[in-house]
Amino acid sequence: VQLQASGGGLVQPGDSLRLSCAASGRTDSIHSMGWFRQAPGKEREFVGGINWSLGIADYTETVKGRFTISTDKAKNTGYLQMNSLKPEDTAVYYCAARQSSTPTYPYWGQGTQVTVSS
Repeated sequence: VQLQASGGGLVQPGDSLRLSCAASGRTDSIHSMGWFRQAPGKEREFVGGINWSLGIADYTETVKGRFTISTDKAKNTGYLQMNSLKPEDTAVYYCAARQSSTPTYPYWGQGTQVTVSS
């Protein structure tokens, strides 16, 4: 499975941004897609994930109610809709995929930078 993330940019606090993650290769084997982020000087953290078939998503507490993960299986693409962005959301965002419910994600896209600043 290959993943290509896109959609990052520079936005102001309160703005919205949608990241995309296009999957290719053995997309029929994807069990779930996760979104992660890494801010400067910090460890990579889990933002949220979605069951590829069921469309059920979960989120870390800091983004609940602001971020929404979805998929378009016809396009083999996952999305991370980010609303009410805050400066602390600034990070490099990564999408990842796994083929089972095990904790690790073996497939990763390249990161896309999201900067929230006035």
